Amino acid sequence: MLSSYTGLRKNALAVLLVAIFALGAFVFQRQVTNDASPVRSVDTLAATIKSVHWAKDAPTTYVLFLDGGGTVLVADDRPHLIGARANIERVTRDNGFVFYRFPE
Repeated sequence: MLSSYTGLRKNALAVLLVAIFALGAFVFQRQVTNDASPVRSVDTLAATIKSVHWAKDAPTTYVLFLDGGGTVLVADDRPHLIGARANIERVTRDNGFVFYRFPE
């Protein structure tokens, strides 16, 4: 038992790097697959903007409460007021992937 623990400690950095690389490859492959799948439907929903998160090198992320009781995150570079009512779109792709966006 002790020798396997010692071996794991010696190789911890390599195991961690391989795990990070595998996770990154999985996320990249999933994003490419979702982008290639055509849009099947677009539904309009009403929501209220509850909070906002500004990131330095990423789009602004808004937390919205749907009228049906759910919560969604929407990334958008355009400014929106906190507490304002907003119409958003639920986009469903052919592969079943669903995401939300503000209408253009």
